[in-house]
Amino acid sequence: MDDLDRRLLAALQKNNRLSFAELATVVGSSAASCMRRLNKLRSAGVIVADISLVDPRALNKSLTVVVTVQLDRERLDLVDDFKRRMRAAEEVTQCYMVTGEADFVLVVAVEDVDAFDVFIKTKLYTNPNVRKFHSMITLDRVKFEPRIPV
Repeated sequence: MDDLDRRLLAALQKNNRLSFAELATVVGSSAASCMRRLNKLRSAGVIVADISLVDPRALNKSLTVVVTVQLDRERLDLVDDFKRRMRAAEEVTQCYMVTGEADFVLVVAVEDVDAFDVFIKTKLYTNPNVRKFHSMITLDRVKFEPRIPV
């Protein structure tokens, strides 16, 4: 990956709706070169998705909760089962397996406290391998940058 690839990635992480001509102007290259390089970055798996970020409030998902989860047993099959369940839970927007006191950190987006209560009752309390969890209701989203520094 060279400097032009990095400039392309930086530009696309700010706005992935630029035409190839606009992108070429931003990064100082030709439109054809940008198209070739982007196709190469996509096929190599460097670019994993082209998405639109949506304001959670527009979909009435204004409550964001960060949840740390500690499992009871750390057998591979049980860990894999927990990962599968969290991937399937539409309320979970992010799930990280972590080191330290917790085994997982979840970011949960729901309508309100009642919806979060339903989430914990149906997704956490019903899982026999969840030893305990702690939730932190967010008050203000101070920074949200889904970009990777290049």
